[in-house]
Amino acid sequence: MRVQSNTLKRARQLRKNMSLPEVMLWKVLRGREPGKPVFRRQHPIGPYVLDFFCASAALCIEVDGGSHGFGDRPQADARRDAFLRSLGIRTVRCVASEVISDAHGVGMGLIQFACETSAPSTASRSPSPMNGGGF
Repeated sequence: MRVQSNTLKRARQLRKNMSLPEVMLWKVLRGREPGKPVFRRQHPIGPYVLDFFCASAALCIEVDGGSHGFGDRPQADARRDAFLRSLGIRTVRCVASEVISDAHGVGMGLIQFACETSAPSTASRSPSPMNGGGF
């Protein structure tokens, strides 16, 4: 999918000005250790910039602060989620205050979820114990 130049510019700017919960979560998600899924931060897709994106799991991770429950934010988030679903990308929303209180726990849960939902490899896997809950 082609990314609009203004979306790419916005993504670059957002990488420089990440919120505290995003920075804390990025410290857990980043890195390319063997067996760990690769995450991108402030990744542009279509007209949107995703907080974090794991291509192998087709997974978008959004860190939602308090403003996401007010005004037109719920409708805007629903439109964004629908757009991403149309591309086969699932969205997991994390509450910013939970990330601040336990960034490591939230991050490790997201990494495990991404591992379990990534494209199958040649290794056998056991069924996922998770039932679609959030983090």
